[in-house]
Amino acid sequence: MFDSVAFVALNSALDGLALRQRVIANNVANINTPNYLAGKVSFEKELETAVSRGDGAVTATEARSLEPTRTDGNNVNLDEETLLNVDTNLRYQLATQAVDGTFSSLRTAMRTS
Repeated sequence: MFDSVAFVALNSALDGLALRQRVIANNVANINTPNYLAGKVSFEKELETAVSRGDGAVTATEARSLEPTRTDGNNVNLDEETLLNVDTNLRYQLATQAVDGTFSSLRTAMRTS
């Protein structure tokens, strides 16, 4: 069960979303730092590919944003980071509920055995 594609994919997604949350927090914390380039986390396309090949295990990666910079060399966009944070939090909640459902089913099965 714990090595099923769905369970491995959910854990990969949770890891990726947690990294994205940390990167967003770091970006916002450095919004006024001259020459700071925002970090971006991507893993969704790799996760989709891994699931389709029957694996589900991916590692999220952080890269520097190539978006244009302000005059101070910083390219953090607070509006974009705020929206991305809301989206990331909702996805994280959904994934944790899915994992919790898996464990609830397992607990129920163990009680009835």
